[in-house]
Amino acid sequence: MPLLVPPLLKPPLLSYEGLSVALPGMARPILDGVTLSVAAGEAVALVGESGSGKSVTARAALGLLPAGARTGGQVRVDGTGLVGADAASLRAVRTGTASMIFQDPRAGINPVRRIGDFLAEALRVTGGRSRAQADDRALELLAAVGLPDPARHLRQYPHQLSGGMLQRVMIAGALGSDPRLLLCDEPTTALDVTTQAEIMAVLRQAQRDRGLGLLLITHDLDLAGATCDRIYVMYAGRIVETGTAADLLAAPRHPYTAGLLGSSPPLHGGPQRLTPIPGVPMSLAESAPGCAFAARCPLARPGLCDQSPPPLEPAAAGQHGPALVACHLNEEKR
Repeated sequence: MPLLVPPLLKPPLLSYEGLSVALPGMARPILDGVTLSVAAGEAVALVGESGSGKSVTARAALGLLPAGARTGGQVRVDGTGLVGADAASLRAVRTGTASMIFQDPRAGINPVRRIGDFLAEALRVTGGRSRAQADDRALELLAAVGLPDPARHLRQYPHQLSGGMLQRVMIAGALGSDPRLLLCDEPTTALDVTTQAEIMAVLRQAQRDRGLGLLLITHDLDLAGATCDRIYVMYAGRIVETGTAADLLAAPRHPYTAGLLGSSPPLHGGPQRLTPIPGVPMSLAESAPGCAFAARCPLARPGLCDQSPPPLEPAAAGQHGPALVACHLNEEKR
């Protein structure tokens, strides 16, 4: 069996081992043999269009899979297998080892409770702190994520804070249990560009200061490249390319990765003509015998790409590390 992930200098804190997730009545799995890893102190991005399976991948790291889903493979957080795990094991991971930041902070905070109550309740339940200790810790967390006048914000309600400020509150809440793994599901989607940069700076600073493993779910390949060490690209529930962020952005090997880069404005340089990817992403009601991207791929070859799915295999190493790609054209180059 070929190597499925680039070798890490540290043992993985989070690892997906051929994870498959399927729902009854769907033509294809939500996730199909996903193998992915994040080491302690490493920032990794999972990139793809909406519907590619990114959020389900992130939620699987907390054992939050859809009801009725059929699963295969395994997800491990700090050595604990979560597929088929009992309630006590899941609770230990969710309250101590891993935390998740969701993309819509207004959906994650009770609108009729003060910010201080939101933070203090979690600190008391999961950390065993007294009310006074929880209040002091909440104050420290808000200061740590860069909110000015944290004492005032503890007394405010969610509607009194902007979207960017609320996302900082969500980051503070996620850090309250002192996790070793931080899962970020599109944490900057609803924010303006300036606020996006501020939020990502807060996340990266927290990750570096605490030595956290960080998995960033995003559709923005440039954002992933600017903030993460390695990138996985997902399409229709499969990993189609992975490598270091620097190598992947400089020389994408999979046509889908190249399409994502060509369809988004660059972070640096002058204006460039954008080239959108033709067609639409494959839905769960559709399946294909060959490469799932073949119908949209400008390089697809009839009789090859539409006949069998390409395996994820080593490609020529880049300047900064090894790379893997699932493309029949890669097989011809090797």
